[in-house]
Amino acid sequence: MLGEITLALQEKRLHAAAARQWQGKRSVDYSDYIEVFNTGDDEALLARFFADDIVFTGGARLYRGKDELLGFLHWAHDGVREVMRPQNVLCQHDLIFVEADMDFHATKERPDFPFGHMHPGDLVTVKFFVTYRLENDKIVELKSMTWAPERGVTKLPRLGGHPSQIAAHRAYAAAFSNGDFERFPLFYTEDVMFELNGFPPMHGRQAIVDFYRPIFAKVRETLMNAVVKADDDAIAVECVSRFTAIEDAPDFVVAPLKKCEYVDAPVFVHYQLRDGLISRIRVARAGELKAYHADGRPKAAAG
Repeated sequence: MLGEITLALQEKRLHAAAARQWQGKRSVDYSDYIEVFNTGDDEALLARFFADDIVFTGGARLYRGKDELLGFLHWAHDGVREVMRPQNVLCQHDLIFVEADMDFHATKERPDFPFGHMHPGDLVTVKFFVTYRLENDKIVELKSMTWAPERGVTKLPRLGGHPSQIAAHRAYAAAFSNGDFERFPLFYTEDVMFELNGFPPMHGRQAIVDFYRPIFAKVRETLMNAVVKADDDAIAVECVSRFTAIEDAPDFVVAPLKKCEYVDAPVFVHYQLRDGLISRIRVARAGELKAYHADGRPKAAAG
């Protein structure tokens, strides 16, 4: 754990040094580039930092102009969040060289993903070597090459306050919503505690799996519209849990549901972290339930 904390501090110092080095030669601030890149907003990244006639080459790929590059990024990032963690940054005149460990977090299944078949909740890290050539404070040429996935890369703790760790939480939520009992428990410590109003505390990964498995056989829970605040000790989430019946569930504890009906439950969720994994989960109601027919028409108040 100490080594992982040291790694995170080293990355922060590298970002600051890279920003000073880049900004000292030109008006572009590389720390700003990293920050925008890690938001996942590809349109904003291209609009702010790239020239209209940008040329991108990587392996067998060649894209000319913003539209072609943006099309590629939309495809690559469809259901996969990419987060950059630079390891070395070198600047000389109008050329920038970066060695970066790139984390890819899946929120949907991507059998066609370039670095391997991914499922919601999966993470793969790939080392990239990238050069940027600038003219008039815009990137006009971008070249990249990669090593094999997971070769020679650094790793952060799975969850925490770094953009990659927040992306990992969204991947966890996707695996949970997908009812993937192989993947979402991997985000928990072995001795995790789960506290849910109306139920006795549940202790351990298997207890959580045993609680949700029969529920998910009839009703799926999807975490929606999440607002996430995170640091290395805890994650606080305000979201809507949508429970959708995949078959009739007259005895469902939240509200009786017929197939395809659903109920929305606003909740606050607090995750306590230990060594980058969830060690305690506390859930509290944050508003009134709203139930809906299969066609989206509201039902009578659910409670």
